[in-house]
Amino acid sequence: MGKGGDASVATRVTDGTMKLVGDKPAKFTWAEVKKHITPQDAWVVYQNRVYDVSDWYEHPGGGVIFTHAGDDMTDIFAAFHAQGSQAMMKKFFIGDLIPESVTHKDQQQLDFEKGYRDLRAKLVMMGMFKSSKGYYAYKCSFNMTMWAIAVAMVYFSDTMAMHIGSALLLGLFWQQCGWLAHDFLHHQVFKKRKYGDLVGIFWGDLMQGFSMQWWKNKHNGHHAVPNLHNSSLESQDGDPDIDTMPLLAWSIKQAQSFREMNADGKDSTFVKYAIKFQAFTYFPILLLARISWLNESFKTAFGLGASSENAKLEMERTGLQYPLLEKIGITLHYCWMAVLTTGFGRWSVAYSLMYFFIATCSSGFFLALVFGLGHNGMAVYDATTRPDFWKLQVTTTRNITGGHGIPKFFVDWFCGGLQYQVDHHLFPMMPRNNIAKCHKLVESFCKEWGVTYHEADMYDGTVEVLSHLQNVSDEFLVEMVKDFPAM
Repeated sequence: MGKGGDASVATRVTDGTMKLVGDKPAKFTWAEVKKHITPQDAWVVYQNRVYDVSDWYEHPGGGVIFTHAGDDMTDIFAAFHAQGSQAMMKKFFIGDLIPESVTHKDQQQLDFEKGYRDLRAKLVMMGMFKSSKGYYAYKCSFNMTMWAIAVAMVYFSDTMAMHIGSALLLGLFWQQCGWLAHDFLHHQVFKKRKYGDLVGIFWGDLMQGFSMQWWKNKHNGHHAVPNLHNSSLESQDGDPDIDTMPLLAWSIKQAQSFREMNADGKDSTFVKYAIKFQAFTYFPILLLARISWLNESFKTAFGLGASSENAKLEMERTGLQYPLLEKIGITLHYCWMAVLTTGFGRWSVAYSLMYFFIATCSSGFFLALVFGLGHNGMAVYDATTRPDFWKLQVTTTRNITGGHGIPKFFVDWFCGGLQYQVDHHLFPMMPRNNIAKCHKLVESFCKEWGVTYHEADMYDGTVEVLSHLQNVSDEFLVEMVKDFPAM
């Protein structure tokens, strides 16, 4: 049982049974649940039942379960799991939540939560979570055609213009591989999760050089708590995708977060300049994003390090889910890349590096541009003050539309389904071929309940992101002067 609980009231024992108070399960208040927020002492609530999942790194989804330590996981659980998965939780049950102790939810909020759970049930009944295998066969074939054309442009041509075109096409291919791996690893395509994982290794490790497990740990955590700051240094309830300090800060709290690491409690010179000019360095940083992801993936696959404390603990406790396949996949990726980036042995080192960096930087830019439009510049919360599941996903997320001369059909293809980022975050296991139809129902539901969601085209969305970065910079400089007036 978690360290903060009363072991004399209820204790989970090794066979999964309970010690009861009399003949009934123990009762816990919401305040008691909120004390258990670290991986080593983690309680979660599902449908008003309390579970002690302390140190459960064997959770099939990994350490993401700790993002909701000390909180209600009812809706994020439904978003990520197939029906019947809750049976696995029985052995962690320690008692019931006292509903009256949840004082931060009034009747209107409870009715709203029931409304979106009913909407989810309706979508299930409509078959919206069933994928079109023909659609995904087409998408996979289209992607491999892009790869074959990029390779042919190098093999059959000796002109620089053709090689630059090949590098840009390869960058676009990698971006589209990202969307396919994303769909398969969200288990949108196959009911059997192993199939999704194996296809994810093909599109991730082999074709992109990205570790499947590195991606799942990072991305599942992001989905569970988008745009949240950790509630404490020990907790793991923050979004890894906004853990971008000291290069970028998405809130004034984040901009000032490195002060506690310095003996004098002040910002370092690097942090001052990085935050001051972050609206200008944003795009150059995006160009280098793929290089960072390749590095983290290689370290994960070969046991050389981890990208976060959550990932580190997960790797120490359970290791890679597919250790041999991940190593083989990433090794083969660098093998075919070595052949292609050297022009099948014809090019000089300098020319090969030019090709590699054009492909790699363009891919990082194409991928990160969509990621940034999806969440950057939207609401940021502390984990302790997060809103309910629906409002958290909607207020931290931006849909992308056509506009400013960019046609919608291009946006739909380029963004790989994530132009409906709001809808995807609400229903991450819904296949891409159904997400547009789902959007109409989500739009209607939001209007019915007075919940606003945000949409912008690629140009306006980018302006919003840069404006948000500049606003954080301005606020950071003002606060810095107030805190340290002698500077």
